[in-house]
Amino acid sequence: MTDPLSTVRQYTDAFNRGDVKAMAQTFFVPGSILDGLPPHVWNGPTAAEDWYRDVIAASKREGATDYAVHLGEPRHVDVTGDSAYVVVPASMTFTVRGERVNQSGATLTVALRRDGAAWRIVAWAWTKGLPARG
Repeated sequence: MTDPLSTVRQYTDAFNRGDVKAMAQTFFVPGSILDGLPPHVWNGPTAAEDWYRDVIAASKREGATDYAVHLGEPRHVDVTGDSAYVVVPASMTFTVRGERVNQSGATLTVALRRDGAAWRIVAWAWTKGLPARG
């Protein structure tokens, strides 16, 4: 059986590879995402795919590439029965028109549900950190 934090890491690893199919496989259906990117909320059976589509569209408009999410040591991994709550400090690096940006001080908060032997993401929220260029 996987543990909730492993599922969160699988999701961010898939994001870092640009593997939307693997991202979606970590989600419970339906799922929800709350992010700083407009329209800010994605819900439903294709929430992960819809969010990623909007990330790619915004990236093209803004000239952003090479996204990578880095997770720190979790602040909370709370499991109660078939439900889990994970809070992880995070950072994200990316490039905007040739300039490297490091967004530190972010937080990834995730609710998960046990689905057989696996944990699946029910919802996640990204709280932005502070961007530093260079």
